[in-house]
Amino acid sequence: MLKYVYPIALLFVSNIFMTFAWYGHLKYIGTKPLIMAILVSWGVAFFEYCFQVPANRMGRLVYTLPQLKIMQEVITMTIFAGFSAFVMKEKLSLNYLFAALCMVGAVFFIFRGN
Repeated sequence: MLKYVYPIALLFVSNIFMTFAWYGHLKYIGTKPLIMAILVSWGVAFFEYCFQVPANRMGRLVYTLPQLKIMQEVITMTIFAGFSAFVMKEKLSLNYLFAALCMVGAVFFIFRGN
């Protein structure tokens, strides 16, 4: 059972780092020179890869590549919605729900049997 859960848990952690690497500089170092934002983002992205690479290696043993990809996208949107609301103080709109419903459809189609 854990062989199915570990990759998902690692992808969640990976995505937290990824989201901060991609968007955190907008809030925390937005007034600093661009090169600083790039270097800080690279530093944060290093930790993202420390979780993402093992997640995909472990996940590939129990999931297909398309299944791993769609899980990654669903996790990304979940983390991003939380980041947008709680860190960046963006108002979540109904469009997030509609996007989530589309993702549910993608999960259905990628995980259903052929």
